[in-house]
Amino acid sequence: MQTISRFCYAFALAALLRPIAMPAQTDLPPGDPHQQGRQSLLKILTAVEAAINAQDIEGMIAQMSPDCTVTWWNAEISRGHDEIRAYYRKMVKDDGRLINKYTTQSKIGGHARFIGSGSDVALAEGSMEDEFFPVIRGSFKLNSRWSSTVAKSATGEWKIASLHLSSNVFTNSLMAEMARMIYIAAAVALLIGAIAGWFFGRRSAK
Repeated sequence: MQTISRFCYAFALAALLRPIAMPAQTDLPPGDPHQQGRQSLLKILTAVEAAINAQDIEGMIAQMSPDCTVTWWNAEISRGHDEIRAYYRKMVKDDGRLINKYTTQSKIGGHARFIGSGSDVALAEGSMEDEFFPVIRGSFKLNSRWSSTVAKSATGEWKIASLHLSSNVFTNSLMAEMARMIYIAAAVALLIGAIAGWFFGRRSAK
């Protein structure tokens, strides 16, 4: 159970591992009223990607609102910059950390949607393909989903207000690996049992 719990925490790291890239805007209508907003979002999310690749938590936090809320895969929630920093340190920096290295590729599911009377809130979602390199085992890959809310502040800056991550808890690479391990363990147990039965059978015959 302790190992599984550590894996769950490893999943949660993904919130800090995400280049949440925006798609090309070339297929939008020429008169799209949110072109400027989309460019601002693209700039923010490109900066997040650069910070992630540089292992720069401060660079990531710089793109988040002071009260940004992150919901991790293990249902742990970080509210605000200090808690996000603490979570990152726990996962990849401090003694007892769970992750040594990670890589990620992210795709957006569709164009960001702008809501509110002033279109000052944008909603985006997409998918992720990550590879984690935990301290306690070899690397593993995980496919999952993300969603984010980005809001325009009173000063006119766009900042990430919330980030939510989720994965299929019933079908994923770790579950498949555990199933393989169970099958292998069962096969080994049967083989050992057969050898032991043959050996003791011979002794009894003698």
